[in-house]
Amino acid sequence: MASARMHAMDISHLLNDLNDKQREAVSAPLANILVLAGAGSGKTRVLVHRITWLIEVEKLSPFNILAVTFTNKAAREMKTRIEAMVGMTANNMWVGTFHSLAHRILRAHWEAANLPKNFQIIDSDDQYRLIRRIIREKQLDEAKWPPRQAQWYINNKKDNGIRPKDLPKSYDHFEEMMQSIYSEYETICQKSGLIDFAEMLLRTYETIRDHKDIKEHYQKRFRYILVDEFQDTNTLQYKWLRLLSSPNNNSMIVGDDDQSIYSWRGARVDNLNRFEKDYPDTLTIRLEQNYRSSGNILSAANKLIANNHDRFGKNLWTAAEEGELISLYSAFNDMDEARFIVERIRKWQQDDGRFSECAILYRSNAQSRILEEALIQAGVPYRIYGGLRFFDRAEIKNALAYLNLIRHHDNDSAYERIVNVPPRGIGPRTVEHIRELSRERGQSMWTTTFDVVKEKRLPARATNALNNFLELIEEATLAIADLELAEVIEHVIHHSTLRTYLAKDRSEKGHSRLENLDELVNAAGQFDPDDIDEDIPPLSAFLTHAALEAGETQASQHQDYVQLMTLHSAKGLEFPLVFLAGLEEGLFPHQMSMEDPNGLSEERRLCYVGMTRAMKKLYFTYAETRYLYGQEKMQSPSRFLSEVPEQHIEEVRLRTKVSTPVSKRFHQETSISTASGTSLQVGQQVTHSKFGEGMIVTIEGSGAKARLQVNFGKDVGTKWLMAEYANLTPA
Repeated sequence: MASARMHAMDISHLLNDLNDKQREAVSAPLANILVLAGAGSGKTRVLVHRITWLIEVEKLSPFNILAVTFTNKAAREMKTRIEAMVGMTANNMWVGTFHSLAHRILRAHWEAANLPKNFQIIDSDDQYRLIRRIIREKQLDEAKWPPRQAQWYINNKKDNGIRPKDLPKSYDHFEEMMQSIYSEYETICQKSGLIDFAEMLLRTYETIRDHKDIKEHYQKRFRYILVDEFQDTNTLQYKWLRLLSSPNNNSMIVGDDDQSIYSWRGARVDNLNRFEKDYPDTLTIRLEQNYRSSGNILSAANKLIANNHDRFGKNLWTAAEEGELISLYSAFNDMDEARFIVERIRKWQQDDGRFSECAILYRSNAQSRILEEALIQAGVPYRIYGGLRFFDRAEIKNALAYLNLIRHHDNDSAYERIVNVPPRGIGPRTVEHIRELSRERGQSMWTTTFDVVKEKRLPARATNALNNFLELIEEATLAIADLELAEVIEHVIHHSTLRTYLAKDRSEKGHSRLENLDELVNAAGQFDPDDIDEDIPPLSAFLTHAALEAGETQASQHQDYVQLMTLHSAKGLEFPLVFLAGLEEGLFPHQMSMEDPNGLSEERRLCYVGMTRAMKKLYFTYAETRYLYGQEKMQSPSRFLSEVPEQHIEEVRLRTKVSTPVSKRFHQETSISTASGTSLQVGQQVTHSKFGEGMIVTIEGSGAKARLQVNFGKDVGTKWLMAEYANLTPA
């Protein structure tokens, strides 16, 4: 039918500016379709043209189409493009994020969803405050039961479609308490008519599932469903879409398994495989022509990602020129790495480029500090994409507040910031009482606290909490007297329990905060007090330096500026000039990935995403030594460098002595045979007589002198062993 109509109408505007595979996807019959869209392959164009095709050629009503995106920005862009092509407003079309569409359904069916008509949406901060109130009402110690931990637990359960009533009775104290908090939280939300973000999807799913008339309504309404970034869907989102499907409607899902990098927030790359199994008649179309990067960058990215197994498989190509080789810079240390990057950005600008065409990508948020300092010193404007400057981050401000209070007890600003951070039972009413009394007496809050404790003006519980805080600060003041600056920072972070408190947040964000604290120690270890003033103590000089750095504002939105961002933040963006910094084992791939069998594959996908952000020029940089945990450590080049063929890379470092060729320095064995004849390979589970079971993550060298890096789990960690003496046996 569609082909007959095609002869009777002009469809050139739908197909003429598309390549063959894009045309195939846009003009495909009404069927279930999986579009594997490689990086930079024009998937948004395909989605928009497909929707237009459905309206103009297949004669579907715009209101019979459901298009799901992952960000509001993507939804707005899609609506704008549809309006331009179709010539009608798209405001009433069902185009939006999972959350916005779920909200729309709940507003329409609030009674069936067992909600009040005027139910309220609460954001992450509101949710946190409610959970914190529950923990306090249960009289739990927030240091032992952080609200963030409970928040992560609740959202994780909801993302997997699990209610408190569905959880089996547990005799584990932690699990039992989390279930109790979750149950209380759900009761309060239901009574108050409150809906958090995870609840929106879960409540919508349950409402459609449990009401046959509603389910049939939407299955008939949505004759065609389109989903962007399908590799980022979680368990509940997949079930949500599956529920809307029927034999009478069809779906087009667009995704790329090679760009699945969000497992830490619930994304399930295997949803792509599930879709093929659940819809056995699925037509698969691969978009492999890239419109972003040069040929050399794409060839290198293809070779890298080919090391991942269980892929659908794609081979990106471009009609553009091969372009420049990827430049590799092996820095002496992390400061040399930052200086090199800034120098190349300066050269780019001097050659008529713009700062806004440049992006510096890194695996860990903590890496930004040294890069920021180098940019500031060079007078290069920059912004942290989607984040805060290093010295503006909350965990850094908290640590600095402890240091400021230790240095000067009468610092009221520092006192107020950390008197109950981490939580120690000093509530806002207690702090307000001390604040008012300090004003009346004309003295600092610190001195007033001594008076309040001595005079026993408050209940015993508050008095004891205040006294413990006073003792903590005074003990730290004495303990740091003879320590070096980096040791001072480390001692205060540990003694204040900031590190212990943050370690309880097991999310990616929590780990990033811990890394930032470690980087603060590194900053102290590398700091030269003479940069500030020779006549003040090192701690005072460092705090002055931190205050000055925090006072430096980022470039304004209207300036021409360099962008700094984590690799996770870079997805969906593109830049003519890209730097992938810190390509070192343990940093990228990240040490955390060694503890998860699938972690290394995701790290490789993250590297692939980073590489394919570059349009014209790509740099790899790594440091031979890097300041970590307060001391300088030797670093090994990332295994990802060895996975990019030599013909795609040029080394740009000028050395004072003859160096080992790039390919030799990065070469890593994948298997060896020991003197006893045992065959060992990367990824193999092995047993050690002392350390127990572990997994081989790296093999360096061969023969008797071969070294093995083995991850023995959280309790033991990663160890380097000589193959000749390790006596490892396959597990």
